[in-house]
Amino acid sequence: MNRRTHAALAAAIAATLTLGLGACGPTDKSGSGGSADGTKAPGAASGTIVGGTPVKGGTLTVLSNQDFAHLDPARNWNLPNMNVGTRLLYRTLVTFKAEPGAAGSEIVPDLATDVGRQSDGGKTWTFTLKDGVKYEDGTPIKSADVKYNVERSFSPDLTGGPDYAAQYLAGGENYKGPLTGEHLASIETPDDRTIVFRLKRPVAEFSYTATLPTFAPVPQSQEKGTQYDLRPFSSGPYKIETYDRGKQLVLVRNTNWDPATDQVRKAYPDRIVVTQGLKGGQIDDRLIASEGADASAVEAFWMRPESVAKVLPKPDVKSRLVAEMTGCTEMLFMNNSKAPFDDPKVREAMMYAVDKDAQVTAFGGPALTDSATSFLPPAMTGGTRQDPLKVATTGDPAKAKELLKAAGKSDVKAALTVSTGDKTRAEALQQSLSKAGITVTISTVDPSAYADSLGDIKNAPDLSMSGWCPDYPSGATFIPFVFDGRTIKEKGNQGNYSQFRDQATMDRIDQINAMTDVKEAGDAWVKLDKDLMAKSPAVPTLWQRRPLLVGTNIAGAFGHPVWAGFFDFATLGLKDPSKSQG
Repeated sequence: MNRRTHAALAAAIAATLTLGLGACGPTDKSGSGGSADGTKAPGAASGTIVGGTPVKGGTLTVLSNQDFAHLDPARNWNLPNMNVGTRLLYRTLVTFKAEPGAAGSEIVPDLATDVGRQSDGGKTWTFTLKDGVKYEDGTPIKSADVKYNVERSFSPDLTGGPDYAAQYLAGGENYKGPLTGEHLASIETPDDRTIVFRLKRPVAEFSYTATLPTFAPVPQSQEKGTQYDLRPFSSGPYKIETYDRGKQLVLVRNTNWDPATDQVRKAYPDRIVVTQGLKGGQIDDRLIASEGADASAVEAFWMRPESVAKVLPKPDVKSRLVAEMTGCTEMLFMNNSKAPFDDPKVREAMMYAVDKDAQVTAFGGPALTDSATSFLPPAMTGGTRQDPLKVATTGDPAKAKELLKAAGKSDVKAALTVSTGDKTRAEALQQSLSKAGITVTISTVDPSAYADSLGDIKNAPDLSMSGWCPDYPSGATFIPFVFDGRTIKEKGNQGNYSQFRDQATMDRIDQINAMTDVKEAGDAWVKLDKDLMAKSPAVPTLWQRRPLLVGTNIAGAFGHPVWAGFFDFATLGLKDPSKSQG
């Protein structure tokens, strides 16, 4: 998940599950599991819920600096888009508990009556839909609708979504989706409530896979191709009233959603307004002041690093800060498909050239993040920080220069593309690489278009910054998506932004996927992680907390381990609905 990046969606997440991400994630440099001064930050791996239990009613406002990349469930694989989609607009066969800490990594039935029943040694999975589940127009949700959306995820026109269906389902190798009238025989719907998935190989974790937006229902009658992004048909507690892309999304109650069929979503607010296009610092300042409608507001993505000094010294504001570990790994991706990073020695030099401490500082300091020393986060390696290369977190420019000289590359130039919000980190990277004789030019892209720009492999930059959040607690949800060359797509490429193609790595991925012993497979993923560090397709940079502020009238706020530390919209609400505006 790019999510996602984002394990366990929660393993790391979850140690959760998850890059998405959990209570067992890495600690900050103070070793306190909290802020740099040794005190525990609100919500930081502590199970804290800010504001207590909400009261039903009122308008919840979400302040955002960007539009959603995708809300179509076949294309939704970025956080917090997945959070908004699967908690507010549509339901999936299985979902995660709406609880902070380790409990949030546990899965429970959603549209289905259970978390799935396996047979044929784990190659066949059967789910039965609950009675009484309906769409926003009151029509019943049918198993064929879930089948249809899973099939949609194969469509070359509907790019950007999870690849699990394509990886797991039998007979899907050349399937191009249902838009041309073809359907996938490995998904069976013998009646309106039963759906059967037949897989290429045993997948013991398929219940977790069924939490993804791919496994939400879309009735074929509502198909609008790429335009479905603008108005997904609701099976969740809210439906779209208006959506002006890049400006505002307004959600109102779906009166045909039945809470008796849903043990997870509380649907406290009557109305949810997502205001987009704001500057990050502006959002932080509004929430710090918490005046008027902003008292009933939360921020969507991150508290800006420069806002740390405005928040931590003020107890009343700090008490409204949630800062859970994300369980994700931020990386500097090097384009392995062309010079100079098609040379392994140049890539190895980059491992030494990057000053990770400068990246930590640029992101807000050790209270909010820690330097990463492996691709898999600690929550996915038994809680232990792996450091196979033993490179100083400040970098080693002299060693980098030595490796570049050995490669015959004394004057390396590279173009770095980042999301506009990462410009400070990009400049810190530019400065540190210059010490090793590497010249970097920086380009920025609007956050809502960033993933799509990286996904066009023919025009991909030399360098880019992104991350990965595991979708559930398994290396199978991290390493194959980031480093398996077979996942690379010409358009809509996700995860393997390095375009790393290595046969030995792909062979080992297949061997580990075939293992039936979970512990054996887990140890094997950790060993493969070490091997990948030596091959240097990318540079792991940060393991982050997700700092998020809320207004003074917000209740039920916590960073969810599955959602990379983002708020769980299933439980967010207000202390006093009468004080909300909008």
